[in-house]
Amino acid sequence: MTEVKTAIVIGGGIAGPVTALALRAAGIEATVHEAYPNRTDGIGGTLALAPNGLAALRVIGADEAVTAIATPVRRTVMTMGRKRVDLPGLTGLPPQQQVHRNQLTRALHDRAVAGGVTIEYGKRLVDVRESGTGVTASFADGSTATADVLIGADGIRSTVRRLIDPDAAGPRFTGLLGFEAVARHDVDDEPGTMTFAFGRRAYYLYWPEPGGGTRWGVNLPQERPMSLTEARAVPAADWMRTLRATYGDDDPGRELMLTSDADELQVVGSMHIMPPVRHWHRGRMVLVGDSAHAPSNSSGQGASLAIESAVQLARCLRDLPDIPSAYAAFERLRRSRVEKVAARAARINHAKAPGAVGKVLMPLMMPLMMKTIMNPEKTVGPEQRYLIDWDAPVTKDPALA
Repeated sequence: MTEVKTAIVIGGGIAGPVTALALRAAGIEATVHEAYPNRTDGIGGTLALAPNGLAALRVIGADEAVTAIATPVRRTVMTMGRKRVDLPGLTGLPPQQQVHRNQLTRALHDRAVAGGVTIEYGKRLVDVRESGTGVTASFADGSTATADVLIGADGIRSTVRRLIDPDAAGPRFTGLLGFEAVARHDVDDEPGTMTFAFGRRAYYLYWPEPGGGTRWGVNLPQERPMSLTEARAVPAADWMRTLRATYGDDDPGRELMLTSDADELQVVGSMHIMPPVRHWHRGRMVLVGDSAHAPSNSSGQGASLAIESAVQLARCLRDLPDIPSAYAAFERLRRSRVEKVAARAARINHAKAPGAVGKVLMPLMMPLMMKTIMNPEKTVGPEQRYLIDWDAPVTKDPALA
């Protein structure tokens, strides 16, 4: 039986509320402390939830709340020029769900509060002190909180990661800048179809929006990273001119850009990944979600992996008798899996803006790719079929955990 009875969770995005709910299910009281003064409405665009992420949400009873606000993707297509290929899918799994980050965080927040979790806002972590009996978090407003453990669910620019390891690497720029909007143009696709399009100059994706129009997202090659504040300081009309010039020779890219309103453009900002983090835990502190592992959005797994890790951490703290063994088991269960997903996503990023040779060769290589790297059971089967057995006890034995 665990010695952990209370937990401080730093970060109120996706991983934070899920961690707190999973801890409560494990018999551990958890309070979430979020740096923003309120829920982070307006931050981020649409993200994917894979079947494995939904399965992990089911453990804490949050899956139905999320699917109620999401758009299911039942068919995927890849295009390059006029060549259009249906991508094979996995059988026996529910569809991927597309959900706006704002709506997802709101749903998880509401589910956590309904489940008895306290979420405190305006709590920016500045320091942590550990003792033989607990850990105390100090916040910028002068307040403190004490518990048995502290969990950093505070994203790619994690303060907790820096406190665990002052020399830890930070997020790495992928060379891509993200934008999103809903065009008035209707594409000739059935609902639930997502298309991955390799345009003449850059990559984009799109799908029919329920109620009309087409939602699109683009990955614009960018030489240097821009903070979200910098990117949003550029007038939206200027960004739209850039996007219309970039996708003006593509079909339906041109129509999507021309029928989108600059005032409704969502500037997602520079896209980052986390290089492998050396130290996931130290003393009573541990990382979960993007603070430890943030694959590129190309993986379609960022949110799902964060949710999985939150649930697995709760299992480890529930079942193992001391904090060091719980954290070691958690890292053993998660590190290899998340780093494999990150490596796959990094390979996809290179294809999103192919060079001159790649643009010529890719249409010729697509049939071969369909038989090899696009074999879904080989590439994403182990990712999406992953299930967490909540009732199974975690042990110190690597073969049994």
